[in-house]
Amino acid sequence: MLGEIKAFLGEDWTRTLERIRFSLNSDISLLNSTNEAILSHGGKQMRPMISLLAARACSGGRASEDSIRFAAAAELLHNATLLHDDVADSSSERRGAPTVMSMLGGPASVLLGDYWLVKAVENILSSASHSEAVIRIFAKTLSDLAEGEMLQLQKASSADTDEDDYYRIIYSKTASLFEATGVSAAISVDAPEEWREAVREFAVDLGIAFQIKDDMMDYTAGDEIGKPVGVDLEEQKITLPLLGALKAAGPEEAAGIRRKVSEIHDHPEYGAQVRDFVFSNGGYGYAASRLEEFVRKAVLALAKLPESKEKDYLAQIAVYTAKRDR
Repeated sequence: MLGEIKAFLGEDWTRTLERIRFSLNSDISLLNSTNEAILSHGGKQMRPMISLLAARACSGGRASEDSIRFAAAAELLHNATLLHDDVADSSSERRGAPTVMSMLGGPASVLLGDYWLVKAVENILSSASHSEAVIRIFAKTLSDLAEGEMLQLQKASSADTDEDDYYRIIYSKTASLFEATGVSAAISVDAPEEWREAVREFAVDLGIAFQIKDDMMDYTAGDEIGKPVGVDLEEQKITLPLLGALKAAGPEEAAGIRRKVSEIHDHPEYGAQVRDFVFSNGGYGYAASRLEEFVRKAVLALAKLPESKEKDYLAQIAVYTAKRDR
């Protein structure tokens, strides 16, 4: 389906990819070759796809030059955060390929992430009409990302994450960038406020659904998504499948499970025990039901937009989010 959408976007998609590549061009050969390696394993590229669809859905099928700029900025910023995350998480592989951190070291990955981040900002600032509004939106996203990471670190040490904490973390770390992607796209075509709000609601709910699905796959998918099962538990992250199982357990059993999560570094065997607890107490099904709720909310948010093929594809992306296996 994603390939079909890219073909539908046609020249707008081609121009966005060209802008991303042009933005990253440098006379430093190591920088160029590393960027090229990242681009060759580009992942799903959902954020620029959503950006262009949202812009065209709000403008009768027309993407402006700012739409292209902001779509490119969203993908550049997303990859900047991944380069930084790989250092924070000591990740050796992403998207089936070695990470920059594993090949060149953590400092190089951080520097490259900074480079991609600056190029995202340059694309936003190149807008003559909308740069001030959009730079504020992306600045908020960067603040959200930092706060989400710090809250997650704090909760990993205390193992007391509850659902409110969880939703704040995944909004900050994932949904906030989806939000910036959608809203900036609507702004790029001067969409009315009602349509901007519809796109914002869609993007936030989609981003939350996307992260819930990622967290569910950590219990099942393994190497299919480029990392082994149980990485979140190894990092002491209490995500929605575990939170759902904890809701079904008694206080004493729940406290014991949280203790095992807090001690998992010293007792890696606890990982299998916690995963068994999640499935035997309905945690995976609980997360699946919340996932479906957010997908439904995302699709419903689009009702305020005029009918278009772009709107239909946005709804299909929301449904795809719940069904994807990587």
